[in-house]
Amino acid sequence: MSADLFAGISVSDRGVALDFYERLLGKEPAFFPNDVEAVWEVGEHRYLYFEVRPEHAGHGLVTLFVTDLDEWVAGISARGIEPVKRETYDNGVRKITYADPDGNEIGIGG
Repeated sequence: MSADLFAGISVSDRGVALDFYERLLGKEPAFFPNDVEAVWEVGEHRYLYFEVRPEHAGHGLVTLFVTDLDEWVAGISARGIEPVKRETYDNGVRKITYADPDGNEIGIGG
């Protein structure tokens, strides 16, 4: 069984969120379905998007697993974003957590 993914995060301000997620993900959105959403392809058939929904902003939790965590973290730092938390689990998996301007948590793991 397999599944495609379209994961969304609520934000309060389109311009602020667009700047943050472009720097976090290192690229511009793949497309804009409307005036309140921006969508990034983070893998084949896997998408992360935000939607301007101020009443729901700040409660999102998303984790992306990547093949080269150190490369991702270095790139994000070079674009001016620093993590809010670093964890290493008992099985050796590492997770680096970032917070967007609304407080949504985006983890990068590997």
